Amino acid sequence: MTYPKEHLENTAAFIRKHTSIQPEYGIILGSGLGVIAESMEEAVRIPYSEIPHFLKSTAPGHAGNLVIGKLNGKAVMVMQGRFHTYEGYTQQEVTYPIAAMKEMGAHTLIVTCATGGLNYNFKAGDIMLIRDHINFTGSNPLIGHNDEAVGPRFPVMFDAYTPELRKVAHSAALKAGIRLHEGIYCGITGPVFYTPAELRMLMQWGADSIGMSTVPEVINAVHRGMKVMGLALISDIAIPDGGHHATGDDVLRTVKESSETFTRLLNSIMAEL
Repeated sequence: MTYPKEHLENTAAFIRKHTSIQPEYGIILGSGLGVIAESMEEAVRIPYSEIPHFLKSTAPGHAGNLVIGKLNGKAVMVMQGRFHTYEGYTQQEVTYPIAAMKEMGAHTLIVTCATGGLNYNFKAGDIMLIRDHINFTGSNPLIGHNDEAVGPRFPVMFDAYTPELRKVAHSAALKAGIRLHEGIYCGITGPVFYTPAELRMLMQWGADSIGMSTVPEVINAVHRGMKVMGLALISDIAIPDGGHHATGDDVLRTVKESSETFTRLLNSIMAEL
């Protein structure tokens, strides 16, 4: 998908009117994780509703602000909440902010999310470093005209989650004393939580967690030549054997309880980069 150049230029020009910081890192904060942005320095907060060509975030636990500032000394452009296709948007629309981050100068994307655990070794509140993903959304943000100046028609998704950044994450977690799993994330469209039969299928495929975001953003970032790190907070255990699935409120409650640990990990990672 090629976004109009004038749209990206308008978005970047508007943001630059509010801050002189040139972001090197783009960060997307998933459901309930927006509190991380509160610890930023020199922060400028802009509601999505004011930014040209940005969508409106309607999902619970998503503040809907773009925050530009410093996190552990690194210049960052942070999405305090994201967009989802289950809100009625296309994957092309959902991933526009990734293009805006690259237009602003960000070379690396750190994407976070709340996700259901499909691994018997996980428990609610754990953190999983994403090693790979399964795109089970039925779509792709790159459908449409391709501009070779932006990225290749057929981008290779091997090592989409940059191996060097995964090493940084493990080192940072060790220093912070935080247990960090590593696994495969399956992206679905939502907005329903899956049936037991569907969850068993994904477990047989090798998925360690399931969520309704992240995959389109990562695809767009890889297409544009950005390095990518993915961090998934296990907000509930979705293994069907338990006979129970958490509600949306349960998910946000777990994320809130785990946000301090997640914040420490992300700060430790930024210090390592």
